[in-house]
Amino acid sequence: MTSTTVLNTPLHILFLGATGYIGGSVLDRILQHPARHSYEIISYSRNEEKAKILEEKFEVKSIIGTLDDSQKIEDAAATADVVIHTADSADHLGSAQAILRGLKRKYERNGQVPIYIHCSGTGVIADDAKGQHGDHIVYDDTDVEQIKSIPESAIHRNVDLTLLAADTEGYVRTYIVLPSTIYGLATGPIFDAKVANPHSIQVPALIKASIDRGRAGVIGSGNNVWPHVHINDIANLFLVLFNNILWEPERAGHGWEGFYFGENGSYKYSDLGEKIGEALVKTGKATEATPTPFTKEEVDKYFGGSDYLGSNSLCKAKRGRALGWKPKFTTDDFFGSILPETEAIIASGKLGMGDKL
Repeated sequence: MTSTTVLNTPLHILFLGATGYIGGSVLDRILQHPARHSYEIISYSRNEEKAKILEEKFEVKSIIGTLDDSQKIEDAAATADVVIHTADSADHLGSAQAILRGLKRKYERNGQVPIYIHCSGTGVIADDAKGQHGDHIVYDDTDVEQIKSIPESAIHRNVDLTLLAADTEGYVRTYIVLPSTIYGLATGPIFDAKVANPHSIQVPALIKASIDRGRAGVIGSGNNVWPHVHINDIANLFLVLFNNILWEPERAGHGWEGFYFGENGSYKYSDLGEKIGEALVKTGKATEATPTPFTKEEVDKYFGGSDYLGSNSLCKAKRGRALGWKPKFTTDDFFGSILPETEAIIASGKLGMGDKL
């Protein structure tokens, strides 16, 4: 092993986002890891009640704070060998900067290069199609020059570029995981204990808006296309990457070679709208299954005026597959998840756009 390989015992892991949909799924796998006994995991979150459950049931230490508590995050990162950040991290620049300051302190103290695994999203490659077409560049995560060509103005990009600059400086190795449309109910001990949110955001937002208006909706013509990935598959991508970083670091690219898309197929939004429409008819929430365009007033009401759900985002997840990632859930599984998700939303009674399921 090289001097920069992080294999301290115990391995100190700082985890941000353990109570979230993605983070809870990733933490669940790390807690079940064969080497769990050699990991000291510290969860950084703002929920004291959930932090107590993590400590008592899962032997995960906790630090209570918000993503805006920069000094607290920096100090926590300064003692970490590995940081995994999934907590609203795609757009929270301040927390990413605080983590990097802490990891730089760690490096300057002992010369060992720490690891930072960060959750971004394929929104970074989204266009402004407004649902009118499906023509878009297909991004390949092994094509570094193509990754470098993503505009600085793209969503998530300011945070991603901050990590890349730090990796280039050499005091940290950064790995950026970019999930696409994540779907499926998250399960496992963390979720059974009510510590983490088991529901996604993107598809439920469309379902709740459709329930409220009494008919499935799309942006524009719904001709735009996005990739999809099941929550179990994206959590497994994090795990495959984690294992490679620790045990075969020469295989896992970092920095500009450390972008890992999460996708296992794609879908057209009009097709998704039709499946939501069918689910609404089956559950008695609509009489017609065919989706109609959201009006401008509805886009303002449901999505804050953003037509993001009318964009295209197309990619190929080659890097993860090269490391041994084998996603199992297909486009048929994606469409098959819509009725159960709709039924779960209705059963919860939390139909407002701001409600957390």
